[in-house]
Amino acid sequence: MARCVLSLGVITLLLAFVVLNAQAALCLSAPDNSSAPKASPLAFMHRPMAFLSALPSKLLPALRPAASTARTGLWGRLRAPAGACRMGTAPSAENPLLSEALFPLYSSVKATHVVPAITHLVQESRDSLAVLEGEVAEATLPAAELAGRVEALSDRLGRSWGVVNHLKGVQDTEDLRKAVDEVQPAVVSLNMDIAQSLPIYKAWEKAAASKDGFAEDVERIVSNEMRDAQLAGIALDDGKKEEFKELQQRLAQLSTNFSNNVLDGTKAVSIRITDKKRTAGLPESALALASATAVRKGDADSTPEAGPWVFTLDGPSLMPVLQYSADRPLREDIYRAHVTRASDQAAPGGGGDNTDLIKEILALRQKKAEMLGYKNFAEVSCASKMATPAKAMELMEDLRKSAYDAAVKEAEELKEFAKEKGFEGEMMPWDEGYYAELYRQEKLDFDEEALRPFLALPNVLNGMFSLAKRLFDIDVVQVDASPPPTWNADVRFFEVRRGGEPVAYLYLDPYARPEEKRGGAWMDECAARSRAMGGAGGVRLPVAHMVCNQSPPVGGKPSLMTIREVETLFHEFGHALQHMLTQQEQGLVSGVRGIPWDAVELPSQWAENWCYDKKTMDQIATHHETGEAIPVELWNKLKEAKTYRAASRLLRQLQFSVADLTLHSEGLAGASSPHDVYRKVAQKYLITQPREFDRFLCGFSHIFAGGYAAGYFSYKWAEVLSADAFAAFEEVGLDNEDKVKETGARFRDTVLAMGGGRDASKVFEDFRGRPPTADALLRHEGLLVGAK
Repeated sequence: MARCVLSLGVITLLLAFVVLNAQAALCLSAPDNSSAPKASPLAFMHRPMAFLSALPSKLLPALRPAASTARTGLWGRLRAPAGACRMGTAPSAENPLLSEALFPLYSSVKATHVVPAITHLVQESRDSLAVLEGEVAEATLPAAELAGRVEALSDRLGRSWGVVNHLKGVQDTEDLRKAVDEVQPAVVSLNMDIAQSLPIYKAWEKAAASKDGFAEDVERIVSNEMRDAQLAGIALDDGKKEEFKELQQRLAQLSTNFSNNVLDGTKAVSIRITDKKRTAGLPESALALASATAVRKGDADSTPEAGPWVFTLDGPSLMPVLQYSADRPLREDIYRAHVTRASDQAAPGGGGDNTDLIKEILALRQKKAEMLGYKNFAEVSCASKMATPAKAMELMEDLRKSAYDAAVKEAEELKEFAKEKGFEGEMMPWDEGYYAELYRQEKLDFDEEALRPFLALPNVLNGMFSLAKRLFDIDVVQVDASPPPTWNADVRFFEVRRGGEPVAYLYLDPYARPEEKRGGAWMDECAARSRAMGGAGGVRLPVAHMVCNQSPPVGGKPSLMTIREVETLFHEFGHALQHMLTQQEQGLVSGVRGIPWDAVELPSQWAENWCYDKKTMDQIATHHETGEAIPVELWNKLKEAKTYRAASRLLRQLQFSVADLTLHSEGLAGASSPHDVYRKVAQKYLITQPREFDRFLCGFSHIFAGGYAAGYFSYKWAEVLSADAFAAFEEVGLDNEDKVKETGARFRDTVLAMGGGRDASKVFEDFRGRPPTADALLRHEGLLVGAK
C-alpha cells in the first residue's frame, strides 16, 4: 500500500482479503500538479470535502492477522503458547495457525497447516455468526457492543488467514498456492454471508434509529457498516445474493491467478551476460548485485569485476540497467521483458497470459455494479471515497494541463541532448531513462549513485526513528534478545514505546527476494488496536508489517540504498505510524481502518517529504565506512534534482490513473483489447508512446489483484492533502525546533491518532485549521506559477 495498499469498498476488500495485495498495498506513488484559485477544477479542493469514510469496516478484521491475547508484558507475549484455541473437533493443537499469541508463529507455519486450520476457523466463525444473528433477532444490542461482536466474528479467522496471505506475499511456494486455492472459496463464502446478514443489518438499523448517545467513533462504525452491507448486496433477493456470491468467488480466484502469473513472469526472466563490454555504464552496486544473483543461480565463480552477471526483473536489478547501461540491446531486452510479463508477448515460461483475466475481471466488476444499481464499477469504488469518478477525472485532467507543456519541453531537451551524444533515430521508452540519467549527470552534475555510500540501511533506520522521536515523542527499539518468530533471517522486529511503555510493534522485511517475494512495498497490519479483542479489560496493541524490496547487502557491505528506496521506506513508515499510533479503541475504525482510500496515503506521502529536510538527512546520511556526513554540495544537488523531469513523471502516473478509471467506467468502449484502451489514454497523457508489444496492464497488480481498482487516482488525491500537511511544518520553519515539535504533536494527535473514527475532512481541519488546498503540491513539484 507501488508502495502500499489497503482496500476500497466491501467487494474490493473481499478481493484484498483473499489475495493480500490490497494494501501494499498502501504503496508507490508519484507527483501531482494543477492550480488556480477560483474557476479551476481544483477549486473543490478549497472547500470542505464530504468524506464518506472508506475502508469497509465489516471485513477489515479478516483482512489481516490480529491476535486476541491481552497485554501481559513483552516477554510473556513473545513466548505465549498456542493455548486456548477452543479446539472442539479441531485439528491438532500443534497447528501454528491456531495460535492466539499476539505474534504469529511464522517460522513454524507450513503449507500443510493451511487447510485444516482455515477449515476449522471458518466453521468456528459460522457458529459465532449463527449465535449473534439469534441474539440480535431477539434483543437490541447497544451500538458499541454490537461493534465489538461484529469485529470478533472474523478476528480469529482473519488473523490466521492474514498470516497465510502474508507468507504467500513474502515466501511464496507452489504448495502454499494450492492450499490457498483449496480454502479460499470457503473464506470468501463466509465473508459474503457476514456481509449479507440481514439480522445484523437490521441490528445496525435499530442502532442508528435509537441514537442512544453513542460516541462519534461508534456513529462512524454504524454508518460504515450499513453502507458496506449495501455494497455487499444486502438488498438483493435470495437468488441474486447467491449469484452475487458466486461472482465474488470467481473474482477472488481471478485476482489470485493474476497475482500468481505476475510473480511467475517476474521469476521466469533472467538475462545472463558474460561479455564485460556489455556492462559498460553500470555502477559498481549494480554489478555486485548481478554477480551475487549469478552465484545464487549457479555461477559459483562469478565476481563483480569479471562476471558472469545475471539481471532480473526485480526492481534493484531492473532499474540500474534502464538508468545506466550503455548497451542499448540490453536495455531493450530487459524493458521488453518487464512490460510483457504474464502476457501473450512474454518469453516462454514468462507466466500465464493475464489479458483474458483482465477482460473477465472487468466484465464481472461491471456486472456486479449493475446488480448493486450502479452505472459502472468506478461508481462502486468511489462510494466509499472522498472523490466521485467525475471529480477524480477533473483532478487528473487539471494536473495534466499543468504538466503537459513542461513535459513536452523536457522531452525536447532530452532528444536534443541525446543527439549531442550521437543518438540517432526515434527515442524509445528504454532510451529515456538512460539519457535522462546522462543529462542529469552532465547538465546538473548530479549522480544518484554518489548518494549510496551515505545511505546505508542501519543509518537510515536510525535517522528515521530519530525523526519519529523528534516529532512524536516515541522510541522505536529493535528487539534482539529472543524476538518473536519471523519468516526470514533478514526480518527485524521492533518495539515502539512512548513514555517507556510499549504502544505498538513492528516487523521490517527490507530486501528483495525475487524467487519468492512479490514486488513493490507495503505496510500491512498484523494486529489492530482493539479493546474488544484485548481481553481482561485491556487493549490489544497494534502490530505492523513493513515490507520493501530494496537492494540487499552485497560484498560484505550493508544495504546501500538509492534515494528512491529511502523515500519508499519513509512512505511505508508513514503508513505504519498511522496504524501504530492510533488512539482509537474501537477496532473497526482503529489505525488505517475506516479511512477513505483517497485519504489513507496522506501520512505515507507526507513522510516522504522529510527525506529532503536537511536536519533529517544529517541524521540518516553518513558514510557507511568513514562516518563522514553527506557533503553540503551533494546535498544541494539532491535538493535541486528533486523536481528533475517532474512533469514527465506526473504524466506517467496520470496515465495509470486515467486508464484505470476509463477501464472501470467505460470498459473496452468498443476496443478489442484493454491494451488498446491503455494506448489510447497514452496518446493524451504521454509524450513517448508505448510500443505495440507493451502489455503493462498484464502486470498492473494494483488494480487487478489489489485494492486500487478504479482508485489508483487516490495517490494523486491524497498527495494534495499530504503536501498541504507538510506545508504546516514549512510555515513554522523547519529550523524552529520548538514549533516543529509542537506541529508534530498536533499531527500525531489528529491525523495519526484518530483513525477512521472521525470524518477525514474534520481530521485534516483539526490539524491544519482549514480545508486543504493544492498550492503546496504544485509548489513542491515546481509547477505553481511564481513558485520558488
